[in-house]
Parts: sequence; C-alpha cells; structure tokens
Amino acid sequence: MSGHRILVAGIGNVFFGDDGFGVEVVRRLHERPQPEGVRVVDFGIRGLDLAYALLDGYDAAILVDATPRGGSPGTLYVIEPDAPPEHDSSGSVDTHGMTPDKVLRLAHALGGPVPLLRVVGCEPLLVSDEDDMAIGLSVPVAAAVDPAIRLIESLVAELAGAVAARA
Repeated sequence: MSGHRILVAGIGNVFFGDDGFGVEVVRRLHERPQPEGVRVVDFGIRGLDLAYALLDGYDAAILVDATPRGGSPGTLYVIEPDAPPEHDSSGSVDTHGMTPDKVLRLAHALGGPVPLLRVVGCEPLLVSDEDDMAIGLSVPVAAAVDPAIRLIESLVAELAGAVAARA
C-alpha cells in the first residue's frame, strides 16, 4: 500500500449516548497496528477540521458514525455517499451538528474534490440531545464496535486496491 494515504475518521459526541460510536471505534483502532499510509483520527464534533482534513491529499477516507436508517440497533452499514452538489446554495456554514453529508458539502465548498469515500455507520439505540445527555454506548451498539473494526480493516484493504487501480 506504499504511497497511498487513507484517513479513518471517527465522528460523534461521547456525551450523547450512541452518537459516540465513531469515537469509540477509532479509539479502539488506535490500539491496533495500521497499514502504512493509514491515519486514524478522532474528530468528535469537529466537523470543520474533518472537512479540511478531507482536502489534505488523502486518496480515500472512511467516516465512522452513528447512522440512524431504521434498522435494528447495532446494525452496521457501509454507505457510498453521493457526490455533493457543485455549489451549496445555503449561503452559510453551520459547523455544529456536522453529519457526514454536511462535512462533504463543506469540504466540496472549500475547494474539493474529496477523496474516494465510504461511511461505516451503526444504527443507534440511544441518541441523546442537549437536555438529556448520556455517556456510553447502548449494549447493541457497544457489541457492534468489534465487527465495525473488522469491517473497516477490510474496507481499508479494498480502498487501497481501488486507489492502486486508479493510479
């Protein structure tokens, strides 16, 4: 994989229950050896930092986040995001509540293109709000952390192959 750069980015807020899924996954990934060229970063709620990181010459990126899609809590998803629109007509940038799609739009507005991208999402059980904070993952989401790590490791290999094929 020499010469390829892949970013694995954890997204979420550990004070809002299962929203901390991405943060926990990358915390655990830090305990494991990574292939050359793979950078694992906890971005937490720093969506602006993540948007700039996506523009930092990575060949591919994997965003890890809680992703409510209507499945059973703990269900893992691999999402291939659509390309963001050429121009965001909203006229403003809100750096709070930065979901992966908002981060992608912001990165594109900042001068994209963004790298080859996948989102590893986990169906949450408990996502709190500012009035009802909860620290820690629910049982089904905590049980999905190890399978998510294995899934990310396989995606890293798959993306490295895709990047090599494009070169």
